[in-house]
Amino acid sequence: MKELMRLDKYLADMGVGTRSEVKVIIKKRRVQVNNEVVVDPNRKIIIGSDLVCFDGRDITYVQYEYYMLNKPAGVLSATEDKHTKTVIDLITTSKRKDLFPVGRLDKDTEGLLLITNDGDLAHSLLSPKKHVDKEYYAKVEGVVTNEDVEAFEKGLQVDEDFLAMPAKLNILSQGELSEITLIIQEGKFHQVKRMFEAVGKKVVYLKRLSMGTLKLDESLKPGEYRMVTDEELVLLK
Repeated sequence: MKELMRLDKYLADMGVGTRSEVKVIIKKRRVQVNNEVVVDPNRKIIIGSDLVCFDGRDITYVQYEYYMLNKPAGVLSATEDKHTKTVIDLITTSKRKDLFPVGRLDKDTEGLLLITNDGDLAHSLLSPKKHVDKEYYAKVEGVVTNEDVEAFEKGLQVDEDFLAMPAKLNILSQGELSEITLIIQEGKFHQVKRMFEAVGKKVVYLKRLSMGTLKLDESLKPGEYRMVTDEELVLLK
């Protein structure tokens, strides 16, 4: 079945302008459909079939976009903020204007963040019932011990209200500043930091390495992003 969409919505979705701005653009004869000038914003477009041009530029409709971002510290996991740069501000090549981060990383946390407008995929990755693994690398003040590993594995009582699900803690190095990786299946507020605080230690650096089957591309520097590949997307879904 062919999907039909109003011309003004089509152009607005692809970032040409707001719906009201697009209506003006269309009436100024700046839009063509199948090489003919169209002045009716209500004109129905057959997505994937009709050729839509704005000022001579082809406007191809993209329903969903998926980006892998290496989130830098100091940037908010939000769609917009009046005072602080957000992860959406970093995605400068998007055609869609309805992107959002899947889950949140704390402002000072780095690493993998999936940016998309696919609500169904986001729900499946974030739903507690799905038990999606999320792996982190952290530097922790204090000696992380085998007792900590066992406590995390059993399910740590973080505070009066939060009993964490069993988590896999792997010690990379021990010392005044220990290095670890941690796999959890939840995404509670400040969860990794709170779990270590519960065993008397402090996380001083935190980076997410993976979410489900999606692993951070280590060639991406903090603040850089790329589109998720078709292969990655198939595995993720």
